[in-house]
Amino acid sequence: MAPPQDALESTAGTITAEAPQVGRPTRRVFGWIPFLLGFLTAVGPVSTDIYLPAFPDLEQSLHTSAGGAQMTLSVWFVGLAFGQMTMGPLSDRFGRLRPMMIGTVIYTIASFGCAMASDIWVFSAFRLIAALGASASLVIPSACVRDIAHGNVAARMMSQLVLVMGVVPILAPTIGGLVLQFTSWRSIFWASGVYGLVCIVVLWRVLPETLSDDLRQSFSPMALFSRYVFLMRDRAFITNAMIAGFSAFLSFTYLSAAASVFIHVFGFSPAHFGMMFGIFAVGMIGASQINGMLVGRVDANRMLTVAIAMAVVGTLILTGLSVEAVFRMHPDGEALRHLGGGGGAHPIPVVLLWLIIAALMISLAPTGIIGPNAMVGAMVNHPRLAGSAAAFIGTLQYVLGAGAGGMIGSMPSHTPLPMAGTMLMGAVIMAMLAALRPAVPAGAGVAAEDVMPMGH
Repeated sequence: MAPPQDALESTAGTITAEAPQVGRPTRRVFGWIPFLLGFLTAVGPVSTDIYLPAFPDLEQSLHTSAGGAQMTLSVWFVGLAFGQMTMGPLSDRFGRLRPMMIGTVIYTIASFGCAMASDIWVFSAFRLIAALGASASLVIPSACVRDIAHGNVAARMMSQLVLVMGVVPILAPTIGGLVLQFTSWRSIFWASGVYGLVCIVVLWRVLPETLSDDLRQSFSPMALFSRYVFLMRDRAFITNAMIAGFSAFLSFTYLSAAASVFIHVFGFSPAHFGMMFGIFAVGMIGASQINGMLVGRVDANRMLTVAIAMAVVGTLILTGLSVEAVFRMHPDGEALRHLGGGGGAHPIPVVLLWLIIAALMISLAPTGIIGPNAMVGAMVNHPRLAGSAAAFIGTLQYVLGAGAGGMIGSMPSHTPLPMAGTMLMGAVIMAMLAALRPAVPAGAGVAAEDVMPMGH
């Protein structure tokens, strides 16, 4: 949807169809670039997950009350959400390397600051600064993919990037737990700082600049505002961006509720829960790799539609099974902790538990397909605004993810039904958004930027 003509006037002139071709690579595409970008993007997930096992030790060391460490995680998410809104547009103006380098330097220094923090407030301040820096590597690699590829090639590269990103959340808590067996929580942040230094070297010596000079945009508060307004008025962008956001909503709902459901309700040990967590993550990563193999053979829009339908079916089954589990609860609402009998008149059968796990897999695995294809669908018509578009989507994902956590936290935690119902809501909204996407395939005809002022 193009903006009114009076909003398109600019002293820099108007871009026409003679602008550089959408998706034309600025440099040769090397097979290792997606994995390199994934390594850089993993700064965000590894910094989120690696210190989760250290919460009790951190609270004791910094003399704060229970829940103080959780506050530092909230501060981290706030920094990531706000940072992405600016880092993306900055990368559209100055290229991809410079903002990513500056952001990584900030992240590295702040990580060392966290390691030396003397109280929870200093620690939280450094976590906020670290998040603002880490947001550059969290959002800009997606724009790099858009710079060097489009369509099926971009979807395949995004799937490879997701593979590298997906391994980190599986390993990070385990690594953090192992570190705590031999040393203090501060070592985790010293290691995070070292990781930042490695990323700086990679950016300095290895990664090429992917945004050509003729595709760079001006940066000002008004231009930034008009840029986001322009993106939101493009139906192809906003529907695909919202689909990517609600795909994250599904994952964050599971992350927020899973520990309570499986440990406190179904009686899993922490070790068994960790194994199940890894199985689900492997399922999502596997789906993203299937997506990468099918891209070019199967239409990306069709794969996205099928994956959303699969998520709807999975969450419907999960909700039905959760209702069945509620009927097998004690009258006081507590589930039996010893599965298969021995806890009362209405034990939860093991087969029901396995069916719930299978339904969760059916619900979550499609997010490995939905995310990459929705990202590509949202960004395909915006080569000049790829950084801003990626920033908008990334911020939207964290905002919706935080909303999912808030919803789960406000609901009763003694049954799996809140988790299942919230996931079903997210899947249904994705299906509605998919129905609202433009009928014309993304990228057909003249791109939206063909009428977007260069100054924007």
